[in-house]
Amino acid sequence: MTHIGRRGLLAGAAGLLAAGAAAGPARAAWEPAAQRRGGAAGGAAAEFRGMWIASVENVDWPSKTGLSADRQRAELLALLDTAVERRLNAVVLQVRPTADALWPSPLEPWSQWLTGTQGRDPGWDPLGTAVAAAHERGLELHAWFNPYRVANHTDPDRLAAGHPARRNPEWVLPYGGKLYYNPGLPQVRRFVQDAMADAVARYPVDGVHWDDYFYPYPVQGEDFDDEAAFEEYGGSFDSRADWRRNNTDTLVREMSERLRRIRPATRFGVSPFAVWRNDDVDPLGSRTRAGVGTYDDLYADTRKWVKEGWVDYIVPQAYWQLGHPSADYAEIVPWWARTVAGTGVSLYVGEALYRCDAESATEAWRDPAELSRHVSFAKDCPEVRGHVYFSAKQVVADPNGAMARVVADHYPTRVPPR
Repeated sequence: MTHIGRRGLLAGAAGLLAAGAAAGPARAAWEPAAQRRGGAAGGAAAEFRGMWIASVENVDWPSKTGLSADRQRAELLALLDTAVERRLNAVVLQVRPTADALWPSPLEPWSQWLTGTQGRDPGWDPLGTAVAAAHERGLELHAWFNPYRVANHTDPDRLAAGHPARRNPEWVLPYGGKLYYNPGLPQVRRFVQDAMADAVARYPVDGVHWDDYFYPYPVQGEDFDDEAAFEEYGGSFDSRADWRRNNTDTLVREMSERLRRIRPATRFGVSPFAVWRNDDVDPLGSRTRAGVGTYDDLYADTRKWVKEGWVDYIVPQAYWQLGHPSADYAEIVPWWARTVAGTGVSLYVGEALYRCDAESATEAWRDPAELSRHVSFAKDCPEVRGHVYFSAKQVVADPNGAMARVVADHYPTRVPPR
């Protein structure tokens, strides 16, 4: 079976990842998100055990578009129950996959991944239900937003009537067969923050979570045409790359500040592509030779966000096996542990459960013990305070028993998050 990366599943950039590779239980007795930063009550460093639930393209949930409200709700609750059964304590639910909403947003249309038609009311409030149901089960609910992706196509006319991208076409750029908001426009940054802040103001979410998409993954032979925005706003920067990184920095910093004002107990986290820079281009980088780095290719200075304390936790997507020749799990995790040391930022490791399959082309991922070895290895890094598994449908199906092995080896009892 051919495996593609998480980016391939969610946005079709599998080629770049391949290039890198080649080179109802009772309520718990704790309150979720009791503190924005740090460990559990009394200072103990509790363990974060999470799973991602992706809604874009119906990767995890709902199983397909057009299901009834009752069926959608039942599927969601079943995933939460599975998290409890696996002795996890947090779920990361994608609620703004493509400039849309899985709650009744006044700013953006209902998500097409619910009904099949963007803007159509599904007849219930998925995010509100998820928050309440997760807390009833003793789970944290982290709301996962994608800031800039507008559509997995390039036709604005296919967006819902009244969509902000149709009302403001100057905000949008096509690239790699998709539509994106332009991160270089201050009005775009304000708007996407407003859209996300609406959910935080409405619901007691335990976390605001962003994934690895800021500027889009590079597509060979194509340019992200933000020249006009650079000419207008980039005059004080030495290069367009520096300007782009500053745009992303500004979004992260401003959103962090807004969250502290709106709902101080809500934690802010990012799950970036795991390689910041390779050490052959920067001595501060990791001993890797990945084909992509967040600093140079996505204009996301993830290391800086940790050092500045703009995020409360970081979940690098360490989606390679122990011993990988160009991006070894055993190199990436210690690098991140050193990066967060002394910052107060929590480190959780993103785990590639989706790669665990008896039919995998990679021997390591055919072994049900590979993921358990990851958790064992990470225990030698005291800065690692948990793991998050991609994605929910593999937590349920567990094709080669890797998740069951992790639970048996490392999660003998339930624990409160953090």
